[in-house]
Amino acid sequence: MTQNKWYKKLYISTILAFLYMPIAVLIIYSFNGSKSRTVWSGFSFKWYIELFQDKLIMHSLLNTLIVGLIASVLATILGTAAAVGIYAYRNKVLRSAVMNVTYMPILNPEIVMGVSLLLLFVYAKEKMYVPIELGLTTLIIAHVTFCTPYVILNVLPKLRQMDKNTYEAAMDLGCNPFQSFFKVVVPEIMPGIVTGFLLALTYSIDDFIISYFVSSGATQTLPVTIGSMVRKRISPKINALSTIIFVVVLVVLLIVNFVGAEKEKASMKKVKGGSFR
Repeated sequence: MTQNKWYKKLYISTILAFLYMPIAVLIIYSFNGSKSRTVWSGFSFKWYIELFQDKLIMHSLLNTLIVGLIASVLATILGTAAAVGIYAYRNKVLRSAVMNVTYMPILNPEIVMGVSLLLLFVYAKEKMYVPIELGLTTLIIAHVTFCTPYVILNVLPKLRQMDKNTYEAAMDLGCNPFQSFFKVVVPEIMPGIVTGFLLALTYSIDDFIISYFVSSGATQTLPVTIGSMVRKRISPKINALSTIIFVVVLVVLLIVNFVGAEKEKASMKKVKGGSFR
């Protein structure tokens, strides 16, 4: 048993080292005083200072946050409403057909989505005379399109886990359908909604290919800007930016896990207190 535990620890340590060693190297060299990616010339905050002075990167970061937040909120609203609608379907064939359509944006290669959305926007402008230009609007529409299925797939399992009689009980106790939904159903499926929102935000911020096709030169997102910079040479400013993003994501994950653990402890205490009484 002791030998098996040793093998398990070695295996887990190897996997973690394989995953996080590149990130560790990136973080270390973000503090390197020179542009060299192999020679350490001294500890410095030079690239962090230059990063915040780079107007192109800061503007792209602002675009990314604006698009990501708006698209995630809209995708969460649409995805939650769609999940409730799919769950309410009585016809299994129709429900299966809708679910297959929902999977398509996830299974399709991103380049197919990017080209098709670009053609749609061009067609809408030239043939349907819709006053739309490539920019923030098209980016938000595109991001809502590919983020919504992730919300649907996170909310649906929570709806299936929910007791169907709870909604009807709320109606019997005097709530109207609107009150029953927001006071009973939404709290029950809130973990799925939050998870869907975070996934949508992550995929929106991370997206490159679709954003490349539907953005303009003046409204590029951060991944598109970094992609164009990498063609020439990887600047140490990118190391600094990646380090900041990694630290922010790590802090958010720690906070979410801590809050979740505290809520679980509180609920366990309530259960124990109730059973004791």
